[in-house]
Amino acid sequence: MNELTIRVLIIDDNDQVREGIRTVLGSDSTFQVVAEGIGRDALVLTERWIPDLILMDNPISGVDRIETAKLVKQKPPLAKIVIVTDSKDITQIFEAFKNGAQGYLLNSLQPPFWHEYLKAIAIDNVPMTNELSRLILREFNLLAKPEHKSSSLTHREEEILGLVASGLVNREISYTLGISENTVKNHIKNMMYKLQMVNRVQLTKYAIERGMFMM
Repeated sequence: MNELTIRVLIIDDNDQVREGIRTVLGSDSTFQVVAEGIGRDALVLTERWIPDLILMDNPISGVDRIETAKLVKQKPPLAKIVIVTDSKDITQIFEAFKNGAQGYLLNSLQPPFWHEYLKAIAIDNVPMTNELSRLILREFNLLAKPEHKSSSLTHREEEILGLVASGLVNREISYTLGISENTVKNHIKNMMYKLQMVNRVQLTKYAIERGMFMM
């Protein structure tokens, strides 16, 4: 048995979608699907099974999945929520993160990307998938003007922020800059504190709007 076991709750109104997610997760023994159900059962199942991760998509009783995420996050202990969808609406992505989701997975991604991404979320080292990074870069325009960098960030923090916006995980940033992974984590925490942000997607949006990403 793997040292890391991630307990997963699957929420989707479509039986075939839930089966598909189970199949993807079933190819990696790290993931243990403890329960599944339709949208209106999300809150009850969260309280009953206390999952580490909740993968959800469809609406519940007229309340969309983003509002559902907000409600679930109010129920201790705090499970981490990943929105699974085929939508590439950038507004939905940022709205989901603003209201409590820790991740956003596109159905088109291959299983190895799912596994890597969900494990990273479970251990609080959240990368952004390359496909999602490209989507956000395209949405916010690759030719964003670079002259509006925040004076509150140090030069090193700006370097790391650019690499975060390019989709690199902490390990890759550490290798690129020749610093320890713990140093990278500390810089990211400091940036979030300075900019009053709570996750890497918000940092990425901030960086791209100011032309601080690295190609």
